[in-house]
Amino acid sequence: MSVLPILRYPDPGLKTVAQPVTVFDEALSRLADDLLETMRAAPGVGITACHCGIASRVVVIELKPGEPRLYVNPQIEAFSEDRFTATEGSVSMPGVTEDVERARAIRLTWQDLEGARHEGVMSGFEAVCMQHEIDQLDGIFWIQRLSRLKRERVVKRFQKASR
Repeated sequence: MSVLPILRYPDPGLKTVAQPVTVFDEALSRLADDLLETMRAAPGVGITACHCGIASRVVVIELKPGEPRLYVNPQIEAFSEDRFTATEGSVSMPGVTEDVERARAIRLTWQDLEGARHEGVMSGFEAVCMQHEIDQLDGIFWIQRLSRLKRERVVKRFQKASR
């Protein structure tokens, strides 16, 4: 396993839409391992291949230490109407967070490293994380979910912290 370089905001690569994974092989397993190592080193609770400049629909989330989960080609099938606000940030914009409103629960489908299809329901912080990561796969950086004023404040805080 190795730590991959992470794109930093405002890198244009963060706007890239990821392509579906079609080959389930050892290279995909290595990518998953490298993403986990990279996420832990960042540190973060979620990462996509896109964060590392790789335009593949791969997500790793680890909400509980030692219990990472991998999602290949995740797709949200339904959003709950019930919404709530949670604090978000990004490995590509370390040091800043802001509250973002998202669906409280989602129903999704995904594949594993062998290509087997799965479906499930997520709620609470887990649902927030998956919505955040799937946005990134779709080329939507998390601050785009903020009002213009909040977005400008977050960017200024990040620029100040980066000096």
